[in-house]
Amino acid sequence: MQYDRIDARILQIVQKNNRLTSEAIGEIAGLSATAVQRRLKRLRSDGIIEGDVSIVSTKAVGRPIQMLVLVSLERERADIIDRFKKAIKSSIDIVSGFYVTGDADFALYITAKSMEDYEQFTRKFFYSNPDIKGVKTMVVLDRVKAGFALPIEADCEA
Repeated sequence: MQYDRIDARILQIVQKNNRLTSEAIGEIAGLSATAVQRRLKRLRSDGIIEGDVSIVSTKAVGRPIQMLVLVSLERERADIIDRFKKAIKSSIDIVSGFYVTGDADFALYITAKSMEDYEQFTRKFFYSNPDIKGVKTMVVLDRVKAGFALPIEADCEA
């Protein structure tokens, strides 16, 4: 996957606001709207742009409780790891999940309606899973920054 400095500029622009029209992006990047559309289509098909999302307020949708959860598995075997990855992907309560190095095997970002709701989730998702050795929950007091924007370098081979 490759992109040039013009693609890099487009990526910088759409990471800040992906609702801009191709015309507006073109004005900023110095391209025609058609050229912007063509480049965006290629960036998406090449997997450089993985998705277009909106960042939604957890409070506004009734899920104000946020947690970062570290999960340790009983054993590190491929089948256990794959099974847990599948469980993470299928859970609507888990916003983001990462297979990590260090003291834990996975780091999860989870939202809930209430602490009671989270307790029910932990009983169903964690405590009923015999592959889990331990769970450490950190309740988020304040979401200081939320987003997916990455630093973009021009003329990069990804």
